[in-house]
Amino acid sequence: MSDLDDLTVRALQRRLAAFAAARDWGPFHTPKNLSAALSVEAGELVEIFQWLTPEESSQVMADPETAPLVEDEVADVLAYLLQFCEVLGIDPLSALAAKIERNETRFPATGNGHSME
Repeated sequence: MSDLDDLTVRALQRRLAAFAAARDWGPFHTPKNLSAALSVEAGELVEIFQWLTPEESSQVMADPETAPLVEDEVADVLAYLLQFCEVLGIDPLSALAAKIERNETRFPATGNGHSME
């Protein structure tokens, strides 16, 4: 199977689990360790943007040297998040849908693109 044959969240979680199992990494994939790794990878994504102006940050994917770095860090963040969800039995899409619904109630649209609190 090629990498692009099945891009569902569940399929990606199975591939990540198989990858970790083949390397005997399971004992290290605790919620604590995975959340720490997720934080580190998110920090590495932030590092790419650290000293960029807002305008430069908007154009980062147009830079052929920087774009692959951003994509790699996004992949690392997503991989650790999916593994974290797998270990804890969280459906990430359901969790996101529920959070969006709560936020729509919590932050009603004002018609001008800004919330009033």
